[in-house]
Amino acid sequence: MKIKTCFIISILFGSWLSFAQDQKMTAGEMIAFKQSVNEVSMKINTLSTDFVQYKHLNFLSKEIETSGKMVFKEPYLLQWQYKKPYNYLIVFKNGKILIKDEGKKSEIDIGNSKIFTKINKLIVGSVSGNLFDDKEFEIAYFKEKNKNVTKLVPKDANLRKYIKQIEVTFDKDDFTVVQLKLIESSEDFTRIVLINKVINAKIEDSFFSN
Repeated sequence: MKIKTCFIISILFGSWLSFAQDQKMTAGEMIAFKQSVNEVSMKINTLSTDFVQYKHLNFLSKEIETSGKMVFKEPYLLQWQYKKPYNYLIVFKNGKILIKDEGKKSEIDIGNSKIFTKINKLIVGSVSGNLFDDKEFEIAYFKEKNKNVTKLVPKDANLRKYIKQIEVTFDKDDFTVVQLKLIESSEDFTRIVLINKVINAKIEDSFFSN
């Protein structure tokens, strides 16, 4: 199970180099930011976006670049479709992870796995921006010229074996997520950039299948 967990995390998540000019938000700025993000995330019923992913592995000198499309529907339907340089589909649905790798289908039941359940919640929260859970994370809030950044450290010791820190970057104007960052316990990281976002388009549940 640990190998599968690491594989899914490695495929899905991203990070970028540490920001050199991060400034911590004041208490007032943090309250206003959280309120704005929560208001926006509550209005998001569906979200589709293209993405470009840059995977950094310590033993490689060059990042691995992949791209595709992500689609999310409230409350927990999520699909990641990698299109270049290979075809790979991951769907989170009804407590299961459905995978199609170059046409070959497989399935992982996460219903009885607390770790996968937490990861599923984390993935959905990262996409929707609904991650401000002080019971689950130590959270720090930073501001830049055109974006805001939240840095989250899981409090769960078992989860920290896979995920050392998550960074979510928000557009400063519309408060939607524009980048996801995940640093693994090994210090490997990936950067996922979300582009061409479409919010609240009609998407049928049947879309989320492999």
